[in-house]
Order: sequence, then C-alpha cells, then structure tokens
Amino acid sequence: MCVQNAGRSQMATEFAERERERRDLEGSIAILTGGTHPADHVHEEVIEVMHEEGFDLSERTPREITTEQLQSCDYVATMGCSTLDVGENARTVDIRDWDLPDPAGQDRERVREIRDEVKHRVETLFDEVTPSESAG
Repeated sequence: MCVQNAGRSQMATEFAERERERRDLEGSIAILTGGTHPADHVHEEVIEVMHEEGFDLSERTPREITTEQLQSCDYVATMGCSTLDVGENARTVDIRDWDLPDPAGQDRERVREIRDEVKHRVETLFDEVTPSESAG
C-alpha cells in the first residue's frame, strides 16, 4: 500500500500475484492493494517498465484501502510514503516499510531500478512467510 496506489504498490501487487501463482498459493494467500489517497490512474512510467516484465497495468485503477482491510492483513508492505493507521490492531499486523522512492516523474532507468527492487522485496517476503518445499 501507499498513498496514491499508482506506482510502487501497483508493481508490488503484480509481482505478488505472480509469486503467489508460481508457488501454487492462490487458495491460501489473498493480496490487497490500495492507497490512502488514490490517484486517478497508474503512473505512465510504471505502466511502461512493467510492460517490459510482461505485465499490463494500463487497465488498473488505483483504489482506496480502508483501516478495516489493513487490520485484516497479516503483513502490510508500505512504500515509504504511507499515512498508514491500522488502529488498535497494530500489534497483530506485521508492517514492513520498504521506503522506496516514488517512480512518478522519474526517467525510465530509475523506474526500472525501483521496479527491480520491488520485485526483489516481494520475492523475499514470500520466501520468509511461506514454507519452503524442502521443509516437507
């Protein structure tokens, strides 16, 4: 999640959905995305660099996320710009602030760097929170 839900959180959602499918976890992991003050559309530079990875974000619409939705999560990744408030359940939600730069208005190479960092962090989070196949 982030403020606008128009860049980093959209990237993270796409990578998380792909990772969930790769690990055959569709029935056990729900993925929510949203922003506290959503933008009207996903940033164009984000659409372009995610297309390079095989994702089409052109039809994605930033959405608002509610405190109730956040409280229902086991893990919340913020992007460094959040006005996150999970209320009294803050102790039960594992909040990860990834503190990533906003891709809006950045040149394509910088947005690629941000994209690659988001991808890495999503994969790392999945490694951490899902049982490994070797664990049996």
